[in-house]
Amino acid sequence: MIALTAGEPAGIGPDLCVALSRRRVAACVVIVADRGLLEARARALRLKLKLEDFPGRRRVARRTRGMMVRHVPLAAPAVAGRLDPANAAYVLRTLEVAADGCREGEFDAMVTGPVQKSVINEAGIAFTGHTEFLAERLRAPHVVMMLVGGGMRVALATTHVPLREVASRITQDSLERTLTVLRHDLSARFGIPRPRIAVAGLNPHAGEGGFLGREEIEIIAPVLARLRRRRFDLTGPVPADTLFTPQRLQRFDCVLAMYHDQGLPVLKHASFGAGVNVTLGLPIVRTSVDHGTALELAGRGGADAGSLLEAISLAGRLAGGLHRRRA
Repeated sequence: MIALTAGEPAGIGPDLCVALSRRRVAACVVIVADRGLLEARARALRLKLKLEDFPGRRRVARRTRGMMVRHVPLAAPAVAGRLDPANAAYVLRTLEVAADGCREGEFDAMVTGPVQKSVINEAGIAFTGHTEFLAERLRAPHVVMMLVGGGMRVALATTHVPLREVASRITQDSLERTLTVLRHDLSARFGIPRPRIAVAGLNPHAGEGGFLGREEIEIIAPVLARLRRRRFDLTGPVPADTLFTPQRLQRFDCVLAMYHDQGLPVLKHASFGAGVNVTLGLPIVRTSVDHGTALELAGRGGADAGSLLEAISLAGRLAGGLHRRRA
């Protein structure tokens, strides 16, 4: 049973939920959103929408497949393509309902639609992204953002921070914790007994022996050496400009990039529209689409649900794997 948050009400998240309600999915999906929003978007798209209210897990038949809705009311009417800070708290409330439901056993996993960070901050709510919000909500000491797609898994040492702050955010402690979470979840959730992880350098040419930066020498390499003594299978620091070649990628189960735009452009080039964002280190399973709110497409039709379908499929597989290991 998967909770699906519809994301920014002015974006394509509601469109994707409506489109999904017309597809066959191998799970019971509970859309966490305003019911009226979904119905209005279906009318705008000239699509029929049939949704049952979610009565609670205990009252849902064990083998139920299809779509239901857990109603969370909007604060203000939503207009497709037009952001409204009044609905920022609504967006966060849908995340809280889904996350709390997973923690309490009401749902087996959560999948998140795209949100608009700027309008949430405009509403006076400090928000850097799903990853950080869920980590705080679920009291996870250290989380890792990883995208899956195009035959790759790419995790990040830093997430949504300005480029000028990246180097200061990469410390020996943070890098060790990231690699520890990454190795654990690749093994426990993805079923890879001894994950092979390639670690990118931060600087061009991985610092060129210190001439282009010393982070590789003073931070990254010592951490890798320390973790190798604990039998971590790590390669690096590897120059990022030659790391993402097909021959090299075949040798690894995952790549750890140092910052957002170092690793994700490569993965999204290979898988855009079918990639999945996974948050590692949480006590629950959480996946997400790999794209934004696409305000210009909202309510107009033509939104591609490929990434959402992949996110639901992966969430189901990860949740099923956890259940089998707990049994």
